[in-house]
Amino acid sequence: METEDFDFYLSDELIAQTPLKNRDGSRLLILDRETGEAEHDYFYNIVDFLNSGDCLVLNDTRVIPARLIGEREDTGGKIEFLLLKRTESDTWQTLVKPGKRAKLGNRFIFGDGLLHAEIINISEEGSRIIKFEYEGIFEEILDRLGQMPLPPYITKKLEEKERYQTVYSKNQGSIAAPTAGLHFTRELLKETEEKGVKIAYITLHVGLGTFRPVKAEKIQEHKMHSEFYIVDESAADIINKTKERGGKIIAVGTTSCRTLESIADKDGKVRPDSGWTDIFIYPGFGFRVIDGLITNFHLPKSTLIMLVSAFVGRERTLKVYDTAVKEKYRFFSFGDAMFIK
Repeated sequence: METEDFDFYLSDELIAQTPLKNRDGSRLLILDRETGEAEHDYFYNIVDFLNSGDCLVLNDTRVIPARLIGEREDTGGKIEFLLLKRTESDTWQTLVKPGKRAKLGNRFIFGDGLLHAEIINISEEGSRIIKFEYEGIFEEILDRLGQMPLPPYITKKLEEKERYQTVYSKNQGSIAAPTAGLHFTRELLKETEEKGVKIAYITLHVGLGTFRPVKAEKIQEHKMHSEFYIVDESAADIINKTKERGGKIIAVGTTSCRTLESIADKDGKVRPDSGWTDIFIYPGFGFRVIDGLITNFHLPKSTLIMLVSAFVGRERTLKVYDTAVKEKYRFFSFGDAMFIK
């Protein structure tokens, strides 16, 4: 299939720049993937579309303030680092802007000397491996100096850091939020459980792939970056028992979906596991675990719209996206949601 097959027109005015005042106040498009019928509601009514005995699977990763602004120790030239993943205790793979100021052996300073770094290696694709030097606890220093790594299409400043975290975020390690979960409030989760819907928490640390467009002409040639996941025994047990009882597994976000489909066996059974996944889901993929998906509206020609197309069908996906554009739904990270049932 061609990457161009997943293109659609989107006006900049539909790209949500800021979160709504109330997390659950976003609009909700409900899509029946069997009939293609769509209805419109609000996210605070999501429980009305869930059934007792179903299971919601949530990604409890927490975004780290991975964007660091510093300067060269020798020249004072400004530099920006985006932390991608930790390779050892104080060593990180990073993206650097501008790259010409970041050569092997160059040293950098952040926060008037609270943090120092040296480039110790450069990967084949151009990312820099840097080693940090500091006194104290790295996470506390990063929380003080770092900024939230908002996607490039968001140009307005985020006033409150926690609005780019889910209310159930726990395990630090992502450089982007699992945005479908941003709509849930603690009250809404409580209401969901009171209806008899089980909740399973898994972890997938969202990485570089979120920021990388598909550049290959044929989607099969695109290579996903690997991301670290954890599914513990409790979550696996909840998911498997739900399926055994005939309940539906509803993934909250493409990250939850990708994690479950990465670790399931041929019968759709999930095992406790942790590791790295680079699974790429596009039309033709055979889903083994999920029966429903809660997701935001995604970028044209992105791996995310390809995943939705695999679940719903390409033509049906583009048709519902056309509806969302006409109805002026808000798109991307701080945008509205869709529940595919």
